Amino acid sequence: MNDTPTQGSRLKQIRLQKGISLEEVHKKTKIHMNILQAIEDDNLNVVSSVYIRGFLKIYCKFLGVNPAEVIPDYKEPQGQIQLKITEFQSSPIPASLFRKNFITRIKNFVPLRLIRKNLPFVIGVLLFILVAFSLIKLISSKHNKLTVATAPKASASSLAILEKEKKEARVVQKTASKKVDTVSTAPQETRSKASGDSSGAVLPSSIKLIIRAQEDCYIQVKTDGHTVFQGTLKKGRFETWQAKEKIIFSLGNAGAVSLEVNGRPIPSIGRKGQSLKNITITKDGLAIP
Repeated sequence: MNDTPTQGSRLKQIRLQKGISLEEVHKKTKIHMNILQAIEDDNLNVVSSVYIRGFLKIYCKFLGVNPAEVIPDYKEPQGQIQLKITEFQSSPIPASLFRKNFITRIKNFVPLRLIRKNLPFVIGVLLFILVAFSLIKLISSKHNKLTVATAPKASASSLAILEKEKKEARVVQKTASKKVDTVSTAPQETRSKASGDSSGAVLPSSIKLIIRAQEDCYIQVKTDGHTVFQGTLKKGRFETWQAKEKIIFSLGNAGAVSLEVNGRPIPSIGRKGQSLKNITITKDGLAIP
């Protein structure tokens, strides 16, 4: 039996003696694990004959073995740079080459190429956006200033209108007061007669009724048998009626109005929300059905 070790087993024995794993050989030489396993198993039929001598040479040099002892008819090339294991190791890319490649990639970047190709158009669009934004900002600023400037004027105008309405209301009230007859009311005259006043009170020649609304109130008024008013007297408004003989009126909300007969205020004749009908005022006085 031939105990002479084969080429592959010899390389494997040397590797094991140096305490190097097959994976470490793969990492250092960049030779595939399957090819290293085939070399050590002497199963070179699975490796192309074109590359087997090169793989054996690299593996031998990594283990420090003379390739001539393993590769038949091996001759070291003359006048050429010997192959080094480090050539198969990954080496860092020089900084200058990295910068050059990076700049080249940036220049070839499609969006940048399009921008460079259409640079005038891009600049025009940017200028248009800038001008439009400036105009919008300017218009907004002017609008805000105009709003602030006109706000006090609007307030002053509103106050003037309110003041004018108040003055008109006072004028109307004074006019109505001047028209009210100052003759004593019918109830006072009735009491004078009952007490036997010797002076002899004079009955009023006519009847005047003023109704003022503290709240909205439905009113119907008849003077001497004729309907002269039928509707809602709004809050804060007043109306005056005059009759020779008799005034008959109805209230939808008796507590929401105040009465004045011939210039004399009449106490409340009903509660709020109460409906009274056919209240009669004559020269003799006021009667509530």
